[in-house]
Amino acid sequence: MNSRTPNAAVLVAVAYVAAQMLADIASLKIVFVAGFSMDAGTLVYPFTFTLRDMVHKVAGIHVARLLIFAAAAVNLLMAGLFRLVAWLPADMQVGPQEEFSAVLSPVWRIVFASIVAEVVAELVDGETYRAWVKRVGPRLQWMRVLTSNSVSVPLDSAIFCSLAFGGVLAVPVVLSVFYANVIVKGIVTLVSLPWIYLVKEKKG
Repeated sequence: MNSRTPNAAVLVAVAYVAAQMLADIASLKIVFVAGFSMDAGTLVYPFTFTLRDMVHKVAGIHVARLLIFAAAAVNLLMAGLFRLVAWLPADMQVGPQEEFSAVLSPVWRIVFASIVAEVVAELVDGETYRAWVKRVGPRLQWMRVLTSNSVSVPLDSAIFCSLAFGGVLAVPVVLSVFYANVIVKGIVTLVSLPWIYLVKEKKG
């Protein structure tokens, strides 16, 4: 392992956790884009699949798995902190500050759906990535990302939409969110494919 590898692993891992956190915060709002309803976290979250693949490449499957669970724990702690801050009384000399609670006090069903979908889909992404590398070897690195994301993206969207919105929103809206998630995540996958070449393969 050369001296640049630990630095690359740290930077990619930080980017992964940051993207997960930003996506979970943004997911609290449903937006309407290009005729589709979708949670706003979809604008950020798809990058985590390629970032996970990059961590896998530079640090190995065990580190990638640890990162998935660590990010889930961080997101859960973040949601708990937001809930605590929303519950604490505001300093009325400043004002009621109700905007914080309105925006960031999480809907726990969405938090739960996000974390479950993230963990399951990212673990499946890792196993698909590893199977591809084991079968094909170091060639066609962009294809290993495309293959793993092609499996994990629809799985993630299906789990999230069913857990977060099933029985709450009308079926057409839930399907619209699902289709929008898959389309946007697919586009992001294509855009982020070259990133896999930015890090060196872990030896051994």
